Amino acid sequence: MLRFMVARLLTAIPTLILVSITVFALIRLIPGDPVTLMLGDNADQQVYETMRRHLGLDQSIPTQMFLWFQALLHGDLGHSITTGEPVMQLVLHRFFISAQLVLIAVAISAIIAVPLGMVAAWRQSSGFDLGVVITATMLMSIPTFWGGLMLLLFFGLKLGWLPVIGYVSIAHNFWSGLIYLIMPVASLVLHETGILVRMARASTLDVLRLDYITHARAKGLSDAAILTRHVARNAFGPTWTLLGLILGNLLGGVAVIETVFTIPGLGRLIVESIFGRDYPVLQGCLLFVAVTYVVVNLIIDLCYPLFDPRIKAQ
Repeated sequence: MLRFMVARLLTAIPTLILVSITVFALIRLIPGDPVTLMLGDNADQQVYETMRRHLGLDQSIPTQMFLWFQALLHGDLGHSITTGEPVMQLVLHRFFISAQLVLIAVAISAIIAVPLGMVAAWRQSSGFDLGVVITATMLMSIPTFWGGLMLLLFFGLKLGWLPVIGYVSIAHNFWSGLIYLIMPVASLVLHETGILVRMARASTLDVLRLDYITHARAKGLSDAAILTRHVARNAFGPTWTLLGLILGNLLGGVAVIETVFTIPGLGRLIVESIFGRDYPVLQGCLLFVAVTYVVVNLIIDLCYPLFDPRIKAQ
């Protein structure tokens, strides 16, 4: 197990280096000059050159990359071009907001989807199974931004039950913060639940076809006993992997939902930094997202033997 953990950690290092180089190179391909964006087209040439020198943009691309990596080794992601704030501080603050949204949504989706998918598989070809499959497919097909807009129009504008836009931190006001999170979380839950239901159902069907399930039935075990003792743990493995992928994706990719509901999370910060040509913030955000994705999937891999004893034995 220790060798497995060390091997996974070592494979993550070249991945992160490659991602860092790619992020740095791709950001420099974005058209537009950040200094011109800040000062305007009619700025004095001397002021323009001073600003470029101050931001290090007068250096060659390889020199800029070397300086960025050098600072990175000291845990310094630089400062925002537009606000002057430390990028690390900015990213961590916005990540905490996105993490609240994503963790609540993924937890609710898993609690709903996993039992529903397993029961649907157990009652395969029944009316219940057909209803679950149709509903899950429909939920998967609805884009999250469209689902969010419909919730916003119905519960926010038509009924007036929930605040339309805005954000209140849970740390400052717990109940008010929860109310503001209801519709963004619901938008994510609707989409992700559909995906997880289909995965839970498919993996449960695979387990139900195995010989030891037939043997358990022949011994006269009840349906509940077979599902809880023999099916649930083995069928949860693939769903657990998918949960990790969804969690990693959402932690860095909820920009659309955050934009629709004006939540100042990490995804929205990425969008703002792209439009502002704020290279240090964009580099810091993308690198942070990549590290988060690698760490989440590493944790998922390390926990996998808990659900599948065959992995531990290997």
